[in-house]
Amino acid sequence: MLTIRQDDLSGEDVRALLAIHLAGMAENTPPEHVFALDLSGLQTPDITVWTARDDGVLAGIGALKALGDGAGELKSMRTHPHHLRKGVAAALLDQILDEAATRGYHRVSLETGVGESFEPALALYRRRGFTNGEAFSDYEASAFNQFLHLSL
Repeated sequence: MLTIRQDDLSGEDVRALLAIHLAGMAENTPPEHVFALDLSGLQTPDITVWTARDDGVLAGIGALKALGDGAGELKSMRTHPHHLRKGVAAALLDQILDEAATRGYHRVSLETGVGESFEPALALYRRRGFTNGEAFSDYEASAFNQFLHLSL
């Protein structure tokens, strides 16, 4: 049974999954275009992190960053490799979008890479209604990234 809870990032399994996430981003994007947050970047007051566990075993992670002006940013979505295609990312995304709506956000945005390795996540986001759009916050558009937005 999948359970989703807020997390303080203190668990070794969570830190290991975050390392997998960062390595995956670095593997598929030039270093100067990787905007994935490391552990300290996720431990700021404007970011809430959730973990999904399947019978106690870490299955995924996701975060929501408050951007101000009624907007949020989806950050650090990653399913553990042993739990791919089991609905983990969809469940985390639903949790994060529910929280964004509860907070009264009018929009949730995300920045992600381009290429084949990003397609499964992009398909999920598009199924949930995200559409491609302009750069937001402090991001700059490049050949290595893209921006998606969802109006709530």
